[in-house]
Amino acid sequence: MRRLLVRVALAFGAVACLPVRPTEHIGATPPPAPSAQPSTPLVFELPSVDDRSVSAPAFRGKPAVLAFVVSDSLAGQAEADILATLAQQKPEAARYAIVAVEPEERHELVEGFVRFFADKAHGQLFGAMADKDMLLGQGPFGDVRDQTVIVLDRAGRVILRETGVVSASDIARALATM
Repeated sequence: MRRLLVRVALAFGAVACLPVRPTEHIGATPPPAPSAQPSTPLVFELPSVDDRSVSAPAFRGKPAVLAFVVSDSLAGQAEADILATLAQQKPEAARYAIVAVEPEERHELVEGFVRFFADKAHGQLFGAMADKDMLLGQGPFGDVRDQTVIVLDRAGRVILRETGVVSASDIARALATM
């Protein structure tokens, strides 16, 4: 009887170790339903790290891609690299900005982080720090404390919002809808 129980326990243990295939992409959440997207342009002005305005008025008239990241995370570095590559390859398609969701005391670190990726993008990448509302999960963009990419249309309305590392092809597809 004891051997039978051990065999059953081992069988269940083996089944529990089988890989599980997720039904959706890991780290990605589906974008909100179209009715959940704001129909009015967002109003924002973020503290710049490179003396170029990261604000609704500065970006109005051209699509914008904003990546809300943490500079010392691998996912944040990957998303910054994706944005820098897009900005280098398709500078006319949009304005691109990295927004570090980090406290002000990390400003110098963020400056170096943004400078590294802006150099790769030949200056086509803007940099900003999160404001106090963002650090609390509030503000015009909603909660962006989890890595989030937001694409705005020419008027400043959200057309794409995804969390996790968002691929260049997903961002390009959103930009192509305009």
